[in-house]
Amino acid sequence: MANLKLTDVGKTYGGTVEVLKDINLDIKQGELIVFVGPSGCGKSTLLRMIAGLEKITGGTLEIDGQVVNDVPPSQRGIAMVFQSYALYPHMTVRDNMSFALKLAKKSQAEIDAAVGAAAEKLQLTEYLDRLPKALSGGQRQRVAIGRSIVRDPKVYLFDEPLSNLDAALRVATRIEIAQLKEQMPDSTMIYVTHDQVEAMTLASRIVVLDALKDNGHKYSIAQVGSPLELYERPNGEFVARFIGSPAMNLMPGEVVGTGAQTRVRMEGGGEALSDYPTTDADMGLKVNVGVRPEDFVESGDGSFIYQAKVDIAEALGEVTLLYFEKQGDADPVIGKLAGIHKDVRGKVVNLTAVPAKVHLFANGQSLLYR
Repeated sequence: MANLKLTDVGKTYGGTVEVLKDINLDIKQGELIVFVGPSGCGKSTLLRMIAGLEKITGGTLEIDGQVVNDVPPSQRGIAMVFQSYALYPHMTVRDNMSFALKLAKKSQAEIDAAVGAAAEKLQLTEYLDRLPKALSGGQRQRVAIGRSIVRDPKVYLFDEPLSNLDAALRVATRIEIAQLKEQMPDSTMIYVTHDQVEAMTLASRIVVLDALKDNGHKYSIAQVGSPLELYERPNGEFVARFIGSPAMNLMPGEVVGTGAQTRVRMEGGGEALSDYPTTDADMGLKVNVGVRPEDFVESGDGSFIYQAKVDIAEALGEVTLLYFEKQGDADPVIGKLAGIHKDVRGKVVNLTAVPAKVHLFANGQSLLYR
């Protein structure tokens, strides 16, 4: 298995259209790294550059200390699992999984051992003599993963492998991938997805790609961290709203008290107290107060961070989603309250949150990362 290092990696098309810039990332052996970001941000392009299917036009990619920019894909020690399965329809599961080993002229004993071990890990043993058309979508994806496992690569690359599956199969296959990673703790995996649940549940670390401020068509890394680091301490408004569903609420206010805790007067009335520290120089600073919908609670004493009339209420059983009437130019606010809240539509509700759950941003950046 392998360590990877990307240094100032970039991608330009036609010498003028720059789509990825200054990608710097160290991936350690045994990590499962997930790339996320908005549509068109270059997640799959970056994965294909690591695989050697796209040319790196700037910077260097190292695998175990060796620069591999010009090394052919077949010699990088990488196996890729595609979104579309890419199975040979006329071959059995066994033949699909063993095809690369046959091309490598491995002995039949080596092939049988590798295929048998991979099939057992993926619960495919009873399907080895079936054709792909006789399998479900989830089983076909497991065959595609098994085809990678038998090659014993240094790095596994997954390009949105679950996007073609229905909701129930996505959940089941996601769990299977998590179990597979536990069985292969030293394996290095890089996974591209647009699904936040996949990212949050599978990743050792998440890499969030965002557009650079100087050019909306260039993307670079906005933040790297464990799923909970990104959820609990995002470094900016983009990551704060990208991680989590529904997205974090951002509400304008002004700093009126500084110190280990910061007091903010809200633009719509009310007050917020945050554990984000500030100094006297921050008095009067215009900020956005961030509170995740699930961190809101109803205020019992009349105080509030946010107060508004409920426009729509969605009772989901374990939680109730409250959509509030839009106030001015600010984005609509959503509350996600535990339990069932009946007859709240059309009523004014006061919401608050504990200081540890109140985030502060100025000019798009978290006050914690200044």
